[in-house]
Amino acid sequence: MMNYEIFKEVVAEKFMDYLPAQYQGMKIDVHAVEKVNVTMDAINLLGDGAGISPTIYINDMYDHYKTTEDLQEVLQSAAERMERAMKEAPEIIPSLDMQEAKDNIVFQLINTEQNRDMLLDTQNRKFQDLSVIYRWVVKSDMDGIQSTVVRNALAEKLGFTEEQMFKLAVENTRRMFPPTVKSMNDVIRDMFMKDGMPAEIADMMIGEMPPEQTMWVISNDRGINGAISMLYEDQLHKLAEQLETDLYIMPSSVHEGATRFAA
Repeated sequence: MMNYEIFKEVVAEKFMDYLPAQYQGMKIDVHAVEKVNVTMDAINLLGDGAGISPTIYINDMYDHYKTTEDLQEVLQSAAERMERAMKEAPEIIPSLDMQEAKDNIVFQLINTEQNRDMLLDTQNRKFQDLSVIYRWVVKSDMDGIQSTVVRNALAEKLGFTEEQMFKLAVENTRRMFPPTVKSMNDVIRDMFMKDGMPAEIADMMIGEMPPEQTMWVISNDRGINGAISMLYEDQLHKLAEQLETDLYIMPSSVHEGATRFAA
C-alpha cells in the first residue's frame, strides 16, 4: 500500500485521466487548505471560463484508498464527485455581491492555537482563548448548509472590514441559527428518537438526572457551528438565573459548548 505522500503524487498525475472529455482542457491544482484545526490537501480545476471550482480533498481519497486498496476505484469515485460538483456549482456559488452577502455573513468560533495559519488569512477577533471568524452562508435549506470561510481576499472583494462583518454577523447568526440551550438528557433523547426509538423507550433508557448533576449543551437549532451561541450572553444569563448559580463553560467542538454548575 502506498504511503500518503506517494498517493498524493499519483493523484496529481492521474486524476485528470478519469474526468470526461469536456474537462481535459483544464489543469489540476493541488494545494494545502487550512481548515478548522487541520491542514488538508485539496484538488481544484483551473481553466478559462471555469469560474469557481469545487474542492475534492486528497486526505478523504486516501482514507477511501486505505479501506479498499483499489486506486482505480478511488480515482474514479473522486472524479465522479468532481463532475457532479462542477455541474451543480453555478447553482450554489453566488456572484461576489456585497448586498447579497450582507444578509448571510455569520460567526464561527474556533480554537486559536490550533488554527494560527488560518487566522493569518482571515479577519478575526479574540474571544477568551478562542477566535471568532466569519463565514458566508451560500445556501441553506432542508438538505443542509453550504458556506465558505471569508478569507482576506474574499473580504477585500466584497469590500467588508472586520468591524462591518462583526456587526452583520451579530444580527445574521442569531436570525439564521437561533441559539439553543438543552439538558444533556434532552440531547441524548433526541438522538435516540432520531434513530427511530419510541419516546417512551428513550425516556426509560435515559432516566432523569438530578438538576444539580445535569450538564447543559449550548448550540443552535441546526446543530452546525453552534459553539458561537456562547457569544449570546443572554442565553447563558437566563440559564444561570434559572439554576441560581454561576457556570463553567467547556467548548467541546465548533458545533457546541457544554456548561456545568460552578462549584
